[in-house]
Amino acid sequence: MSEALNEIGVAARSRHGNCVGDLVFHAGQATLHAAPSGIIGLLTWLRDDTSCRFRQLVDLTAVDRPEDEKRFSVVYNLLSLQHNLRMRIAIAVAEDENVPSCFPVFSSALWLEREVWDMYGIRFQGHPDLRRILTDYGFEGHPQRKDFPLTGHVEMRYDEEQKRVIYEPVKLTQAFRNFESLSPWEAAGMPGMPEDD
Repeated sequence: MSEALNEIGVAARSRHGNCVGDLVFHAGQATLHAAPSGIIGLLTWLRDDTSCRFRQLVDLTAVDRPEDEKRFSVVYNLLSLQHNLRMRIAIAVAEDENVPSCFPVFSSALWLEREVWDMYGIRFQGHPDLRRILTDYGFEGHPQRKDFPLTGHVEMRYDEEQKRVIYEPVKLTQAFRNFESLSPWEAAGMPGMPEDD
């Protein structure tokens, strides 16, 4: 399998030049690195070429690495049933950079790109309906980003007087919590645990 994927990687680099980077194998998965500018041409070629036939976009997601120069990686997981192959395509994207929508190549990207935009804030240029899909329409921020607060910005509750759901700013009554209880191992008196003085 890795031979066939290596050949596809070599062919992709020869056909798409500077838009295609390294093909990396990790944990039995092949990842082909590419540039956002050439992603549509690469995906179209991977779908249509007889040696590839990656006709299914199984998933499209993102990874947030705030410490990297280009913060996000957009990841396309492709499947070729005809050749029994799987390949991952990864593109590095800066926070303010748009990614071309692959909806014209894979129709399943319609909702997947909406999810990536909703969770990470990555915009897909040319997407016909880029709006929130998992969070509420009034939601602020993108919850899968590493800098999004774990508590969120607002909380919702049903108000009996108004007979509707209302949103309120998150109020944490205690910034630091000090738990006085023992851990399960200390409470059970496990051997090797330090004794209290």
